[in-house]
Amino acid sequence: MWEVCVSEGSVQRPLPVSPHIDTSVSHSARIWDYWLGGKENYPVDQELGDQIAATLPDIVEQARADRAFLGRVVRFAVERGIDQFLDVGTGLPTASNTHEVAQRLNREARVVYVDNDPLVLAHARALLASTPEGRTAYLDADMYDPVDILERAGETLDYSRPVAVTMLGVLWHVLDDDTAKAIVQTLLGALAPGSLLAVAHPTIEVTGTKMADAIEQWNLFGKPPGRWRSPQQLALLFDGLELVEPGIVSCPLWRPDVGADIAPIDQYGGVGILPEV
Repeated sequence: MWEVCVSEGSVQRPLPVSPHIDTSVSHSARIWDYWLGGKENYPVDQELGDQIAATLPDIVEQARADRAFLGRVVRFAVERGIDQFLDVGTGLPTASNTHEVAQRLNREARVVYVDNDPLVLAHARALLASTPEGRTAYLDADMYDPVDILERAGETLDYSRPVAVTMLGVLWHVLDDDTAKAIVQTLLGALAPGSLLAVAHPTIEVTGTKMADAIEQWNLFGKPPGRWRSPQQLALLFDGLELVEPGIVSCPLWRPDVGADIAPIDQYGGVGILPEV
């Protein structure tokens, strides 16, 4: 059973009752929230988060760099004239969410968030605060069913115009390369030329075995499981797209703000543009 919540301006439809939340098993969105300094996590998430941080001390910086990368991607998209966003793998609401950045720059921007974590659904109201001119929606949906995502997101987004698709910190949970590529290609296949894909994903380019060990630890105690990919493997996700300079690089190195800390981390990101046919 899927849920959809929509906000148009200040009008908000009621959220459904959230599904049962398992607090005995750590979960990706809640651990990420813990690393970002959020409050929507449980002792089991904090315990595994601390264990991973002991193995990989810069994981908190990686989480923050991923969030900063999202902000720069959204700004880049708006500067290109894109005013529609499909945020797949939303995670828990925190500072500088996609709609906050987009609608600060263009009050008419429309944003659809997609996640299937019960706790994210329970807090989806925080993702639905839209400008009066814009619109936000939240879909309780599975990224393994991109056709379903496209069908329901189409109630908010106009696919005849460019859409920015963000998949940050989510494709690492898709263990099979062909499946990951098929998800991306299906989403992009419905979009107009000029649409944008942004991906952020763990690699082992900077810390090597430390990141590999941290992911192994994650897979022992957390869910869903994940994997690292090389920049060359990530490049395959952008087949058919025009990579935006500087290409697939450590997230802090992708078009950094003036004066920003640009020390490289294992979280790599890239942006591709869907060209004219």
